[in-house]
Formats: sequence, structure tokens, C-alpha cells
Amino acid sequence: MRGLIKFIIGILIAAVSLVTYWCNTEQNEFTGEEQHVDMTVEQEIALGLQAAPEMASQYGGLHPDQEAANRIKEIGHQIVQQTDAGKTPYQFDFHLLADEQTVNAFALPGGQIFITAGLLKKLSTEGQVAGVLGHEIGHVVARHSAEQLAKAKLTQGLTGAAAIATYDPENPASQSGAIAAAMIGKLMNMSYGRDDELESDRLAVRLTGEAGFDPRAMLEVMRILDEASGGARGPEFTQTHPNPGNRIAEIERAIQEEYPNGLPNGLIP
Repeated sequence: MRGLIKFIIGILIAAVSLVTYWCNTEQNEFTGEEQHVDMTVEQEIALGLQAAPEMASQYGGLHPDQEAANRIKEIGHQIVQQTDAGKTPYQFDFHLLADEQTVNAFALPGGQIFITAGLLKKLSTEGQVAGVLGHEIGHVVARHSAEQLAKAKLTQGLTGAAAIATYDPENPASQSGAIAAAMIGKLMNMSYGRDDELESDRLAVRLTGEAGFDPRAMLEVMRILDEASGGARGPEFTQTHPNPGNRIAEIERAIQEEYPNGLPNGLIP
């Protein structure tokens, strides 16, 4: 009887998680996609602003080179102001982090975007910098953080339901079911992350080109990231990002689709 009750509780938790996820649906005004999100744009902005100082501190704070930091802001705001990203309600700001060892860039929900000095020093052109920032702007306007939060809540609910339904404290072997469920949930979220990265690459092609930067510079950024990884990559299935080789193919495809008659002249390389 106790097992049946736990099973019923697990089913109820799973049902509530699924209904909550599928009922929270909005159309993204920038991408036109239907998305499952359970937070407002205002909440995204507030969350990003709240998290920004802590995230910066993890990378040694902001870089003291004001000239370099200001140029990052100028390139980022040029992309925003000359594209439809500037018509969104997000409060974009761009920050150069002091960490010169870590090669990374990331976006917080709501428009706070960061690039490490470690990545910046590997970039040799403004087009490459624009490609990195355009990719991160893509994450913001595509609301990837809000989507990931909703998916994480769904996964947590489903794995919790599975754990409740299958775990028997008198039978330690039953714990393997809960562990397996948690592993599946983790891999599910990794897959979502890879899809987000590829969508942001495609959006960056559009954004950088519209802002006057050559989107082909993103191809060199992928080679730089591949070199920075030192080749120490496991199978793509277990990675949160697609490998740079696959991203290069996706970027080339996006450039061809965006500019079927060829890129215009005068783009900043």
C-alpha cells in the first residue's frame, strides 16, 4: 500500500510539473517562436541586474583598462542600436572582466553581457568582438535563460516524481532508479543548451551583419575557441556547447541563408 501511495504522489507531481510547463507559453516577439517561460521580461531584467555583481566577482571583477572596456561597450551598443535588439525592452550593458586566464563570454537574463580579458586578448578584429557580443545578445533576445529556468523546473519536477515513485528506503538497490532519472534530466538540459548555442550563432550572423560587421569573423572566433579548448573535449552528446567544428558549419549555413546574393561591401572585418 505504501508503494502505491508513493507511486500516486509521484504521478501527481509529474502531472503538475507538465501542466505548469506546457501552459506557460508565449510567443517571442524577436524570434517569432513559441516558448515555454514562466517569468516576465521585467523579472529577467531584475534577475540579471541582481546577479551581475556576483558574477563579475567570480572573474576578478571588472577590468581596470577603461579604454578597452569602453570599446567593448561601444561595439555592443552599436549592435543593439542598429538592429531590432534595440527595440526590445532589455537593458543591455557590456562589461569587460579582469580575468585574463579564462576564455569566456556570457549573458545574464535581461541584457547584462560579459567578456573576459582572457578571451578578448585572443580576438584580433572588431568583427570578432562583435561576433562574440552578438552571440550573447542573441541569448538575451531569444530568452534562453527564461526557457532554461522553465525547463529546469520541469526536469526537477519529473526527476523528483520519479525518485518518490521508485525509491524504497528498505531496498537500497531502488536508489539506482532515482540516480538514473537525475542523469537523464541532466542530459536533457545539456541538449537544450546546445540548441540555444546554435540559435544564438544564427542570430549573431543577422545582428552583426545588420550592425555593419562582417559575420564571417565568427568563423575565426570558433577556431580560436577550438584552439583554446586544447582539444580536450569529450563526445558532443555530453557537452553543453556544440563543438566548434559543428558551429562553423552552422554559421556558414546561416550566412548563406541571410545573404544568398553575397555579403555587402564595406563590412567591418
